[in-house]
Amino acid sequence: MSDPALLCERLGDVLLVLERAARRFAEIGSADDFLRSDEGLERMDAICMVLVATGEAVRRLDRETSGSLFARYPAVPWSAVKGIRDVLAHGYFDVDAEQIFNICRDDLPVLIATLRRMIADFEPV
Repeated sequence: MSDPALLCERLGDVLLVLERAARRFAEIGSADDFLRSDEGLERMDAICMVLVATGEAVRRLDRETSGSLFARYPAVPWSAVKGIRDVLAHGYFDVDAEQIFNICRDDLPVLIATLRRMIADFEPV
């Protein structure tokens, strides 16, 4: 992908939904909080959908940039970002609340910060 404006737009779309997922996660203190109520389950479902969409978007951008874009940002395990999409999309009824909790707590902040940096790096001047 050679158009920096289009790249920023697509990265911005991913960032927007990940920030929304982070807000949905903000009141979750443990994996059990997802499982205690319908509201918790709905939050987890929504977060899972965002993770599926993010994995798909990253896979597509990686393909379109011949693997060069994400290689510049090694702080994120991009193969795991793409892989969680497959885990959730193909094994939805086996979603592990603990895994989703850990992703939200440990990985989302790094992913969000990295996407912000990427957008700043590629933003047309």
